[in-house]
Amino acid sequence: MKLLRVGAPGEERPAVRTDDGRLLDLSSVTSDIDGAFLASDGVDRARAAIAEDALPGLDPAGLRIGAPVARPGKIVCVGLNYRDHAAETGAAIPPRPVVFMKDPGTVVGPYDEVLIPRGSVKTDWEVELAVVVGRQARYLEGPGEAAGVIAGYAVSHDVSEREFQLEYSSQWDLGKSCETFNPLGPWLVTADEVGDPQNLGLHLSVNGVKRQDGHTSDMIFPVHHLVAYLSQYMVLEPGDVINTGTPAGVALGLPGTPYLRPGDTVELSVDGLGGQRQTFGQA
Repeated sequence: MKLLRVGAPGEERPAVRTDDGRLLDLSSVTSDIDGAFLASDGVDRARAAIAEDALPGLDPAGLRIGAPVARPGKIVCVGLNYRDHAAETGAAIPPRPVVFMKDPGTVVGPYDEVLIPRGSVKTDWEVELAVVVGRQARYLEGPGEAAGVIAGYAVSHDVSEREFQLEYSSQWDLGKSCETFNPLGPWLVTADEVGDPQNLGLHLSVNGVKRQDGHTSDMIFPVHHLVAYLSQYMVLEPGDVINTGTPAGVALGLPGTPYLRPGDTVELSVDGLGGQRQTFGQA
């Protein structure tokens, strides 16, 4: 099932996109697509309502698509998780996942404007597979338990300012948490529909020029390993988002490639999860 939220910022309503492309209003089932909805029987109730043809249709014309998950409690990110990306940046393959946090306030819709921070000269792109947590996870015994706590997956754009990230601090937060730096969506696709998360292509272009064309099979630490690993060090709550890393092709790893400037357009997608498009503006 493809869950989404539509409407003006702060006024989004829950919706579902059917297999035949219709957009249906989920407001009679839930007030929002959030941690409480995912942790309850919300997805099952939504499926039942679709089967009963009990949901009114929505006209998608002119409707803004927001992030598919409302108010994630935290965004946990994994760096250097693709072999080709580690190689292009000259980094060694990490023996354990490289983990950092990103401000949940960075989350915006998949077609919203992204703002280049004031003083930025190295705003960069990163297409990623996002995991959305559906059940509380603490001290999972291993990857085999991870599937049971994953609600689904989404396209995530982990926008990064490399000077802020790598030159201004020994931690990465400054370059990762600028406003609008995490477009998410368009959909939250439930885990049963996605199947194997290690069998997905990731794609990104800048101003029509292909920059990233990777595959989740190239991950150093697979999705289920990451979820189990993170649960040893923090409690993962329903609605939390995990950005699982980016493949090769970022500006940081391509000498001579220009970083993003106002007016640039980035398009990105993950197989089966839909696509995003952002035009960059100035903060």
